Amino acid sequence: MHIPRLISLITLTTSFATIPIAQAAQSGYPDKPIRLVLGSAAGSGPDIISRVMADRLYGVWGQRIVVDPRPGVAGILSADIVTRSAADGYTWMMLTSQLLVATNVYSNHKVNLAKDFASISLIGTVPFVLVINPQVPAKSISELIEVAKKSSPNLRYGSAGTGASEHLCGILFTRMTGTNMLHVPYKGVGQAIADTVSREVHLTYGVLPAALPMVQAGRVRALGVTTRKRAALLPDVPAIAEAVPGYEMFGWYSLVAPAGTPQDVLTKINAEVVKAVKEPAFGEQLKGLGIETVGNSRVELDAFRADQTKRTIELVKASGVDLK
Repeated sequence: MHIPRLISLITLTTSFATIPIAQAAQSGYPDKPIRLVLGSAAGSGPDIISRVMADRLYGVWGQRIVVDPRPGVAGILSADIVTRSAADGYTWMMLTSQLLVATNVYSNHKVNLAKDFASISLIGTVPFVLVINPQVPAKSISELIEVAKKSSPNLRYGSAGTGASEHLCGILFTRMTGTNMLHVPYKGVGQAIADTVSREVHLTYGVLPAALPMVQAGRVRALGVTTRKRAALLPDVPAIAEAVPGYEMFGWYSLVAPAGTPQDVLTKINAEVVKAVKEPAFGEQLKGLGIETVGNSRVELDAFRADQTKRTIELVKASGVDLK
């Protein structure tokens, strides 16, 4: 056999031989534990969601999902860690509404959520709830608007902090209703709710799981939830949008990976994550947190992130907040 022909035959045979090897490598993902980084403390909503997801995927893949809470700077620390990780599919991040807000409020960071992270799937959403001290003479959103306009700007509302999602709930409400209220920031929503009970502030926007115990105990009155439809845990409480058409704010949780992660790996992760989220048992485990599960495609999460980024930037600008 001529040497050139022999070389060609060897090359062709080698190329065919590598195809199954490459495919086997792709189909073998994951072959080691995966790290899931989140910017919230252990025991928080994102932590609970991550651990439920980790257990479900371990049953499918036989590989551990190691949940790694890294709270700090409203989640920006976790994002910084993940951007410096290998884009090989073995590091994920829980991208939340809190982190999106933080990256638009704090200017002294290098994180670019749009460019640095590839979408996997939206896990779920959770409403905030507007609660007031029972002594405030308002039993509905419409009545609250009337009281606010008559006493402007004497009504005070609390939040989890300047530039926090709860603060933006208040900014959106006052913009859409033409009211003027004084914002009182706290270091956490728990203290804001407690001060609503003691009437240090008149009302507060709190994430549903945090506010629910005080609502159920009758210590505060729930006037409305911030999602477009009513919350399953508070079916008798109207959506604010029923009185203020178009009003909508909510917390959300999604999974992302470092930009540059192989597309086939992202596709495989998305498929299993969506299967998990769609399972009734998964939804039941998160029901107590007031979370409505979603589970969507990577393209849909891309569009969702773009829309939420636009809305958040507009509200942050309206708030005048810029923390260096």
